[in-house]
Amino acid sequence: MSHIFARFGIALLVLLALAAFVVSSSLYTLDETEQAIVVQFGAPVGDPVTEPGLHFKLPFVQEVRRFDKRLIAWDGDPNQIPTRGEQFISVDTTARWRIVDPLKFLESVGDERGAQLRLNDILDSVVRDQISASDLVEIVRSKDWAVSEEDLERAQLAGESDEEILLQQVSRGRNEIIASILAQAQTQMPQYGIELVDIRIKRVDYVQAVQQRVFERMIAERQRIAERFRSEGEGRAREIEGGTERMLAEIRSEARRLAEIIRGEADAEATRIYNDAFGADPEFYTFFRTLESYTNTLGKDVTLIIGADSEYFRFLRDIQRARP
Repeated sequence: MSHIFARFGIALLVLLALAAFVVSSSLYTLDETEQAIVVQFGAPVGDPVTEPGLHFKLPFVQEVRRFDKRLIAWDGDPNQIPTRGEQFISVDTTARWRIVDPLKFLESVGDERGAQLRLNDILDSVVRDQISASDLVEIVRSKDWAVSEEDLERAQLAGESDEEILLQQVSRGRNEIIASILAQAQTQMPQYGIELVDIRIKRVDYVQAVQQRVFERMIAERQRIAERFRSEGEGRAREIEGGTERMLAEIRSEARRLAEIIRGEADAEATRIYNDAFGADPEFYTFFRTLESYTNTLGKDVTLIIGADSEYFRFLRDIQRARP
């Protein structure tokens, strides 16, 4: 009897475990960020499940495909696109989208990877159409952007072409181009169960080949500006040097004039002092001047042919007579 109860208990446990497994296989939960489609043998069954919480499905034959409710980012690869003015630029775009109809989404693209591939085709095509129909100045500037004096000064330093770009009239502007891209792309999204929320141009740049020419042009422009500054600087330097030379010449001339005046006044004062001094005793003056003459004319290599009774040696004779 005990064996019968034991077998019955085991069978009951197996049945309970099987029932628990069946119940757990028929239950699934969704959080606030998810929505789901129930698929039976690969085909969708029923309406999309969008409410969070506990939900039921047939065990073993049905499975749940979950999709995100939140915004999903799309980043395109940079594309080389010619503008209306035949200027090749590299355009890098990004967008945000979300799944609004999971049933259409599942039937059309399958999953997020398939959606990304489809967005690549649609958005790249729309961006190319809009960029190729626009001028470069409209792509990089807004319609309501006012050019300031500081912008013009920087553009003048950069080169005439940059200044011309700033002064061009913008009929559409970057914001309107982006709005046109978004509106055109949004018309193709409902068939995939997708809502395109927004799209932005992250970066606009010249392609490598054009970029090199632009850099060369910028270098040449900077060299031209540097040469102009250098020429102006050299002209100013020569002007300053010329002014300095004229100033120095005037200073030297004035200094020489003052020196001559001072020298003349000093000679006159010296002459006056000599006259006053020697005028008091003319005999002493004659004696003093004669001694100076001896110092300047007589020497060991000097030979004078002169009479012994010459007046020139009068003071020497007087000295000889005055000796005792």
